[in-house]
Amino acid sequence: MTDESTPSHLSQLPPEMLDFTILKRTTTLAPRLGRLSLSSRKTILTPGFLGNTSRGIVPHVSQDNFPKTGINGVYIALEDFVEKHPQKTPPIFQIEASDPLRRFIALPHDSLIVLGARRQPPIPSAATNTNSEIGILTSVGFRTISSEYYAAAARKLQPDIVVGLADIPFGQETIGSRRKDKMSDRTETWTRDIIAKRNTIEKGTPRYNVFAPILPIEKELQSWYLEHLLDDMVDKISGVAIYDSHLLDQLPEELQPLPRLSFDNPTSPQALLRQVGLGMDLFTVPFVTEATDAGIALEFTFPAPQKTNGAERRSLGIDMWQNEHSESVIPLTEGCKCYACTKHHRAYIQHLLGAKEMLGWVLIQLHNHEILSAFFAGIRNSIETNNFEQDVAAFEVFYEPKLPEKTGSGPRVRGYQFQAQEHGKSTKKNPKAYKPLSAPLNVFHGHQPNSKPEVKEVIDDEALVGLVGIENIGRTEQLERLRIEDDHS
Repeated sequence: MTDESTPSHLSQLPPEMLDFTILKRTTTLAPRLGRLSLSSRKTILTPGFLGNTSRGIVPHVSQDNFPKTGINGVYIALEDFVEKHPQKTPPIFQIEASDPLRRFIALPHDSLIVLGARRQPPIPSAATNTNSEIGILTSVGFRTISSEYYAAAARKLQPDIVVGLADIPFGQETIGSRRKDKMSDRTETWTRDIIAKRNTIEKGTPRYNVFAPILPIEKELQSWYLEHLLDDMVDKISGVAIYDSHLLDQLPEELQPLPRLSFDNPTSPQALLRQVGLGMDLFTVPFVTEATDAGIALEFTFPAPQKTNGAERRSLGIDMWQNEHSESVIPLTEGCKCYACTKHHRAYIQHLLGAKEMLGWVLIQLHNHEILSAFFAGIRNSIETNNFEQDVAAFEVFYEPKLPEKTGSGPRVRGYQFQAQEHGKSTKKNPKAYKPLSAPLNVFHGHQPNSKPEVKEVIDDEALVGLVGIENIGRTEQLERLRIEDDHS
């Protein structure tokens, strides 16, 4: 069985229908093996992971290098692409072709695409959620999008899987009971919206699969939502998105066979193992790119090597900013098959980091995803051989509980690292690399200062017409929409 295998039974299913087969499981709160399959897409063996993207790409990895990561599917956030909403039509909706989202981000045809509203992990938005809208944080500031807009965007972009909207007040440490009731009511309505919009797609046109969100609140407080999900929608969803892995024991029995996508963001391999032990299937792993940005090459395996008595715990990664690597001609990890380890050595990669060459972070990112792929392959093998609990205990003894601290400077700040600001502000994300010799120099190259071509924006897709709907709203009302809703509103 390999990640590229395509089960023969998929030919009997509609081309857009997702198939999830549980290959091995024991009790409810226990690790399990599965196979996630979709016609013409690479099969994902679970436990497994999706590539976490920024504006459609895995950070540091251009699309021509994407096949070197070994990633079979990616998670895409809609808020990365709708910065022109509501004043203009975002460019991503202007592509008139089949599979427009895949074409826009130049993703290989056989890679699975999962679309959600927010990045993972999401940055709290000052734009409050309402009964019909959810607050998002785009590259140019705070916005809100309606449930109808999100559903129409999913229909237009044609992803393989769409994660339903969840009313979650990110950033709030405590949530009152009244606010939790709103979370349940709104999420139920929004889940119905995304399913209803999907059901209006004509036969023969690609239809996305829906993953219903499971809120990070007690089962009793979202019982009304879960009741309607089971009574009216369970046969129309293909999976669930879990925001708190500790609530897996409260997952209704009817939802147990469905694939579980974790949005309970792990901060270390140990946290991943704990979620796998509870029965989680699919993950986004933000700490991989966080390590890459810090210049840390991951170095851990599962199962862990045999520990020598008295030996100190091994670090989970190598800080490539340390002077000890400046003349080292060994690979990042001995025996690693990634492009960075087979073609280059530590001294060269440290030189690239010091020179602020993008290739340095590219090589570390390729390496880190290879380490993560091998880590999940080891997890699946451990579950298959019934050694998972013992291997987890040995892993926690062998490795440090946290990733190394960042010591060097990172790459230039990009959208997924920066808390957005509105256009027109003088503050810059990054300082200028150089100063121009003379201001009028641009004129000789045909550039006219302070002149911009007129932009004409047209919404061609019928599904999106009327969903913006606030072009004529005054500035005062727009600012009012950005107020922060308190717990009792």
